[in-house]
Amino acid sequence: MRSEPAATTTLEGAREHARAQAGAAAATQPTIPASLATSLPDRVSPADVLWDETVPTGGYSGRIVPKGAIVRLTDLEGDACASVLVFNAANTAERLNVADTVKVQWQAYLAAGALLLSDMGRVLCTIVTDTSARHDALCGCSNRRLNERRYGNGAISGPTPNARDLFVLGGAKFGLTRRDIAPSVSFFKGVRVADDGALQFDGVPTGLSEVELRAEMAVLLLLVNSPHPLDDRPEHTGTTLRVTAWMPAHDDVRGARTQGDTPERVRAFENTDDDALGARR
Repeated sequence: MRSEPAATTTLEGAREHARAQAGAAAATQPTIPASLATSLPDRVSPADVLWDETVPTGGYSGRIVPKGAIVRLTDLEGDACASVLVFNAANTAERLNVADTVKVQWQAYLAAGALLLSDMGRVLCTIVTDTSARHDALCGCSNRRLNERRYGNGAISGPTPNARDLFVLGGAKFGLTRRDIAPSVSFFKGVRVADDGALQFDGVPTGLSEVELRAEMAVLLLLVNSPHPLDDRPEHTGTTLRVTAWMPAHDDVRGARTQGDTPERVRAFENTDDDALGARR
């Protein structure tokens, strides 16, 4: 029988070994404290960083971010698929409604300027920057049955975990249950609808790309990095996703956003502001 290394066979040795790991960094992990994050945009001070984390393929994360914060999702190597759910942090019964996000804006394809709308007609987040130009608001994320059929294993503890169960794990840390996991949006993998109604998947690996979301209220953001459900490659394939959130020193986005905007989008912002005013009474 294989024995433990001598250094950890005593309490003192085990403690020494554990403390020797201080400062070691894994390939994918949160940056703690977040102010130690590196490779930030020029306009971002390390002191303003709220959240910085790298998420592997088959990984998940989540965080509550305040109103006005910018959340940057970065596909570091060009083959990540970031599935995202957003909730009102003050009332998680209000959540992302992908169907309304598409139909209210008369646009099935997300891009810079698009709003992520809640099931109460309010704005959860705005896409303020997008260098990827390929996303999906139609197909949702993978589930256990799909992964078992494609990879032979879809269990959350297996080598090819499914995205829906990863969302359940992430949500549980904030008091959510499986019934709270609604359809998600996906960034960095595109789906288009052909003239005959067929879904066309664009998942060819590309270079580094980024999407920035602005929180229009305090939100709980859950994300999963997992192959898109239309990605038919036989292997559970993907690359690392980075998420970085910060509070900008100056907010010059919101004021100009609704000038000349559509009536539907203006109303969504009015709904958001009206509720915020009511909460202060």
